[in-house]
Amino acid sequence: MATICFSMSGEGRGHATRVRALVERLRTEGHRLVLFAPGDAFDLLAPAYRGTPVRVVRIPGLRFAYAPDGHLDSIGTGLGAVRYAMRLPRLVSRLERYLHRLRPDLAVVDFEPALPRAARRAGVPYIAVNHQHFLVADRLTILPPGMRARAWLMGRVVRLYHRHEREVVISQFYFPPVKRRWRNRVTHAGVLLRPEIEAAQPTDEGFLLVYLKKFATSATLAALRGCGVPVRVYGLGERPAEGAVEFRAVSTDGFARDLAACTALLCTSGNQLVGEALYLGKPVFALPEPNNDEQMMNCLYLADSGAGRWADMNRVTADDVRTFLGNLDEYRSRIDRRRMNGTPVAMEAIRRHLERPAPARP
Repeated sequence: MATICFSMSGEGRGHATRVRALVERLRTEGHRLVLFAPGDAFDLLAPAYRGTPVRVVRIPGLRFAYAPDGHLDSIGTGLGAVRYAMRLPRLVSRLERYLHRLRPDLAVVDFEPALPRAARRAGVPYIAVNHQHFLVADRLTILPPGMRARAWLMGRVVRLYHRHEREVVISQFYFPPVKRRWRNRVTHAGVLLRPEIEAAQPTDEGFLLVYLKKFATSATLAALRGCGVPVRVYGLGERPAEGAVEFRAVSTDGFARDLAACTALLCTSGNQLVGEALYLGKPVFALPEPNNDEQMMNCLYLADSGAGRWADMNRVTADDVRTFLGNLDEYRSRIDRRRMNGTPVAMEAIRRHLERPAPARP
């Protein structure tokens, strides 16, 4: 039995979902597991593991700031990052003390900067399992030049988060070639699937499933009302229906059941959810959050794969959605479900590094 620590970003649910996919499998092997989780990740994981041997510890984390109209606020996000950076040394020292007490065999990091620094100081080996490393390790040749330049800048932030990891497992629904200098350090995997998604039996009950993170534009809601099929919306909270558009309360299990039963998915273009939908054979209509370059890149890769399409959420129309629904057979024919499940690949990496001798502790 090994002791394994995890940390993850707290922005959105994708990071916590990836960690949970691994934790659920490691639990069955009897390992001791401690999760350091900020923000949304703590809110998702703490209730899931209450009363179990898995320990979930809240830590501070970076968060995106949003303008009142729902756009990503770059200035607010940057100021929040400065405040977080000022507190980071204290957090690293706190986690280092945890690690000296726990004496873990391995740390697994999903785009979180404090645990890697504490692990190096405590002599604990660690690996990275995330999506964001695609910005530095992959050849992003399908992106237009301006977006490649922004990807380069974002990649510098990824490298500021941590270095010296034993291995990087990149979880993504697309598989671009890896840069030569990264080939011996990077493993490509599909998305890491929750057990309920991996075990789901897809059906088609004829409704469009929608996930919108925290806000929706008036154009998006009008497009849903006019698309001509029943719609189930998650992420905006429970409210009265608007014609055939139902608004459902947050429910991890309910959303998973609806994802397996829907005819297609319309969502903000986070890597994790798009990959889960494709694993279940569901075409995706993606609406990137305004000013979110990573989501825009995901949209371009989705369109390149042929498994879906995307539109600006401020300009999307009912005709756009109806056109998408009229081409579902073409999108389905382009989905390669076999490549979407990256959980076995990530689990193999964890086991591989548990078998390697740890460095001498300082």
